[in-house]
Amino acid sequence: MSRLKITIVGAGSTVFAKNIIGDVLSFPELADCVISLHDIDEKRLATSKIVAQKLAHSFHAPATIGATVDRREALRGANYVIAMIQVAGYKPGTVIDFEIPKKYGLRQTIADTLGIGGIMRGLRTIPVLVEIVKEMEELCPDALFLNYVNPMAMNCWAIGRVSSIGSVGLCHSVQGTAGELARDIGVPSEEINFTCAGINHMAFYHTFERDGEDLYPAINRVLEEDRQPPGNKVRYEVLKRTGYFVTESSEHFAEYVPWFIKRDRPDLIDELNIPLDEYIARCETQIATWAGMRDEYEGENPIEHKRSHEYASRIILGMETGQPQVIYGNVPNRGLIDNLPVGCCVEVACLVDRNGIQPTAFGALPPHLAAMMQTNINVQALTVEAAITGKREHIYHAAMLDPHTAAELSLDQIWRLVDDMIDAHGEYLPTYT
Repeated sequence: MSRLKITIVGAGSTVFAKNIIGDVLSFPELADCVISLHDIDEKRLATSKIVAQKLAHSFHAPATIGATVDRREALRGANYVIAMIQVAGYKPGTVIDFEIPKKYGLRQTIADTLGIGGIMRGLRTIPVLVEIVKEMEELCPDALFLNYVNPMAMNCWAIGRVSSIGSVGLCHSVQGTAGELARDIGVPSEEINFTCAGINHMAFYHTFERDGEDLYPAINRVLEEDRQPPGNKVRYEVLKRTGYFVTESSEHFAEYVPWFIKRDRPDLIDELNIPLDEYIARCETQIATWAGMRDEYEGENPIEHKRSHEYASRIILGMETGQPQVIYGNVPNRGLIDNLPVGCCVEVACLVDRNGIQPTAFGALPPHLAAMMQTNINVQALTVEAAITGKREHIYHAAMLDPHTAAELSLDQIWRLVDDMIDAHGEYLPTYT
């Protein structure tokens, strides 16, 4: 039998690639694999290869590590393809997504999932992902595509529209937030059990328990006693108003709804500690520290790795060995959540074993949560439609229906903003008619 081949597209995202590669090699059952790294940035790719080789050495893993700028070669014969790309990068992509909306008075925190920034990120990313899965149909038709690229729901929805390649979208918000809540209430995270469902970055914990004990009263006491972490006030405010805790961070969630980021309410932004331009600041910090990190990665010191909570390695382990794994995946809504649209991308619990990824049906969400998600799904649906059909009108309509954008701008401003954004992205977008 041929050796297991895992391809990472966008492997120049060295820090994240390190976590995924380290997780895979930490399992002895997967250690004798071929890892093929691909990126368009040769320098970053070379660093990631060194990191992968050091990890293989640290785990005494007999893995074969390869790196290539030829995507087709990386994909050929792969069993698993893991995507972690960022089309147009920080510059010009992310900078455009923030700076042009600012001219209209529209401010954002992360701009990678929804809002005008998320729409544009989706429009420049979906065509590239479509190219990848079409190449997979030719070069590795039985491979599973594991997508870590935002905007998650838009990307996964579009892939499902155009390709028969098996795929799942992966995020760390469900398991990551569960750990945060456990710390907030002083309970060891390994003792927590929960059920969760919704859409990516807007899923809610419906049960949160330890040994059958409902822990929601303890979570509510954090709010009642004003003990919520300073960076998490938005989510606790949502808990107060809805009765449920949402999975994605406060800085993310603040821009998915019309209630928190308002030009005429700077007091609200201060009160809830909403970090405007958070992603810009984060990227600038990473750029400033990258040279030192690269030197450390490429130096003589070994690289040690503690297994992360990312799902990719556990999916591969489950499918290759049959050891059952439970993950939260982003998959098409086919009988999974009753009161969300058929075919939209939902985030639900999935069983993984040799039979592949098997999503579990949740049933109906509380109606107010489903209604909130629908406002985001509207934007996702129109952005996907624009990306697949090439019709510019769908971009305008997506922006018109975006909760945050619509709360701040007039229709005329929204249309002019869309035009400005399309012009600024230039070659990173296809032509829309």
